[in-house]
Amino acid sequence: MSVVIVGGNECMARRYEDLCAEYSCKAKVFMKTEKGIQDFGSPDLLVLFTSTMSHKMLRSVLSATKGHAGQIARSHTSSIAALKNILEKHYGI
Repeated sequence: MSVVIVGGNECMARRYEDLCAEYSCKAKVFMKTEKGIQDFGSPDLLVLFTSTMSHKMLRSVLSATKGHAGQIARSHTSSIAALKNILEKHYGI
């Protein structure tokens, strides 16, 4: 399973990846983008931490994923507990 995380705290990127690995998921983490998000492919789950991303970034991500057959999960908080709840809901162990 593949997970793309957009937003969040830069110092937490490694912890996000480690938590996803516990659920047998490969994670890509995008904190900020200069050119927009172009290379995230078509993940099985797209996690959006909306409190730490701009409206412009959110719109560009949603328009880039339009038509892809993946799930989108939004969370206002960018904590490990929030990510764990999302992963538990989608890939419960």
